Amino acid sequence: MSAHRHDHATAAGGHRGRLASVLALTLGVMVVEVVGGVVSGSFALIADAGHMLTDASGLAVALGASVLAARPATSRRTFGWQRAEILAALANGLVVATVGVLVLIGGIRRILQPTEVEPGLMLGVALLGLAANAVGMLLLRRGRHESLNVRGAYLEVLGDALGSVAVVVAALVTLTTGFTRADGIASVAIAALVVPRAVLLLREVVAVLLESAPEGVDLDVVRAHIAGVPGVVGVHDLHAWTITSGVPVLSAHVVVADEELDRAGTGRVLSQLRTCLSGHFDVEHCTFQLEPASHVDEAGLHP
Repeated sequence: MSAHRHDHATAAGGHRGRLASVLALTLGVMVVEVVGGVVSGSFALIADAGHMLTDASGLAVALGASVLAARPATSRRTFGWQRAEILAALANGLVVATVGVLVLIGGIRRILQPTEVEPGLMLGVALLGLAANAVGMLLLRRGRHESLNVRGAYLEVLGDALGSVAVVVAALVTLTTGFTRADGIASVAIAALVVPRAVLLLREVVAVLLESAPEGVDLDVVRAHIAGVPGVVGVHDLHAWTITSGVPVLSAHVVVADEELDRAGTGRVLSQLRTCLSGHFDVEHCTFQLEPASHVDEAGLHP
């Protein structure tokens, strides 16, 4: 017997419009930064534009994945394409990490071999990029708490914003002191912001792919609550994992005393299980198999 839901809407699905808007904004600013970087001679602007290119690619993948994830389940793909969002987040993390390393190498080279830059143009383009990043962050702010995919996109835009701040500072330093190595230092700072957030995102993705228990879910606590339901004499094969952001899943074999099943029936026992877990787990995604105690070999049970 089980208690579950058939509607597997994903968390990112409700934010497609915002993802599309941020994608368009990112592409526009990227083009401006490429032109500005070439004209001004600033590697920091080129580095930030390269970062925005990967972010735009990541946003496009995230957008496509959210569309795929909304496709209905089939007899072959019983959860539909929901895991596509997690694969998109994995791709984003790998791309961002690669770009971070390349930017780090380029920034170090620019520090060792500085070249002349046009700080005024560099400053103007960086301020434009910063303003665009701020708009993107506002668009994705709410969704970052609901979807790993949207969170990845938000982190990319946040990294761009911090990168733009680094370029603004480098431009001001160069403008006021003539210290051209500030451009290379800003590039290294951008890399230092990019790589750690890529690692954090990849760590979260790996946890989902390894089907670790959802964050904040203690299976010992869940087990104790299930065991506290009247008539329950044992719990085994208890598992909790995440299909995609916003879709945690739990399954368990629950051993119930025969007399309780005879008295209350399976429907009431399932209702009591859902009630006891309410507030401790998303009970809409729980599946329970009820087993009469007389039919269970207690020695063969395992957690």
